Amino acid sequence: MNGAILNLLLALSWVVLTGDFDGLNLLAGLIFGYLVLALIEPQVPMIKGYARRLPHLLMFVGFFLAELFKANLRVAFDIVTPPWHMRPGVIAVPLEAKTDIEIALVANLISLTPGTLSLDVSDDKRMLYIHAMFLDDEEALREGLREMELRALAMLRN
Repeated sequence: MNGAILNLLLALSWVVLTGDFDGLNLLAGLIFGYLVLALIEPQVPMIKGYARRLPHLLMFVGFFLAELFKANLRVAFDIVTPPWHMRPGVIAVPLEAKTDIEIALVANLISLTPGTLSLDVSDDKRMLYIHAMFLDDEEALREGLREMELRALAMLRN
C-alpha cells in the first residue's frame, strides 16, 4: 500500500510541476512514478514487491472483465430464451484466502459476477457459501471460482 501512495504522490507532483491538470498527464505521472519506484525498489524496503503487483493487477483485470462478459452473456441468453436453462443452488467453496480483507475481496468479486452471489463465510473462515444461478457442473463452477480467487490473491500478495 505504501508503494501505491508514493506512486500517487509522485504522479500528483508530476502534474503540479508540469502545470497540465488533465487525465492524460496524470496517467503519464503514474507511469513515470511507477518506473521510478521500480528502479529504487531494491534500496527502499517499505515498497518491496510493489513493481511486481502491476502486472498481476493488469492480468487480473483482463481475466475478470472476460469472466464478467461471459457471465453477462450467459444470464442474458437465459433471460431472452423462453425455456429457462438455469439450475440454481447453493455450494460451499473452500477458501485459500486467510485475512478478512482477502476473504471480503474474493466474496465481492464473486458477487459482482452475474449469476453468482456470496452468501456467507463459515465460522472458521475456510468455506465460502455461494448461490449459483447455473449449477449444472459443480466442479467446473468450483474450479472457475478457485481460479478467480487465486488470481486475486496473487494480485494482493505479490
